[in-house]
Amino acid sequence: MGRNARFTDDQFLDAALAVLSEQGPQGVTMSAIGRQMGAPIGSLYHRFPSRDHLMARLWLSIVESFQEGFLKALATGDGLSAALHTPRWVREHLNEGKVLLLFRREELMAGQWPKEMKEQATALGQYLADGVSAFVRGHFGRVTAETMRTARFALIDVPYGAVRPHLERDEAPPPIVDRLIEKTYRCIMGGSDEDMERA
Repeated sequence: MGRNARFTDDQFLDAALAVLSEQGPQGVTMSAIGRQMGAPIGSLYHRFPSRDHLMARLWLSIVESFQEGFLKALATGDGLSAALHTPRWVREHLNEGKVLLLFRREELMAGQWPKEMKEQATALGQYLADGVSAFVRGHFGRVTAETMRTARFALIDVPYGAVRPHLERDEAPPPIVDRLIEKTYRCIMGGSDEDMERA
């Protein structure tokens, strides 16, 4: 009869995040994670084939948590709150935000990643697309390539682009970032349907 595992996957992921907060992404190694937990390095490799595999799992976990709040705001029809979710979340989760810079969803949907990770990345992408599509239908009355592109720019591209330089500098986005995101959102999303189609 096998022994119960001493450490859980979530504990390993939490340890990786703790190392990242102290040493930055470059300091996150399997040996550093093991030291953080007081765990033998063999137990890490038993769960995670490589450091990249572990960090990709952490990325997926953080994206899922971030996206849950974004989609919850979007489901109420309040697109501005959804757009502002990004800087607000990053201020409260600065270390998690830095992890988001390490991968792109498309990278985890292809290549040599395990099947379950590819499926999770694909599912997260589909949940996001479905949420934005439902918002676009309610806001514009129809879903077209133009209205989807416009909404994704205002809701996702602008907020992410606004917080990224601050994450790279390991600093929380200042309040002016929210004001600029709001101005941009109102400018893009506040016009008529015809304006949106011409965007």
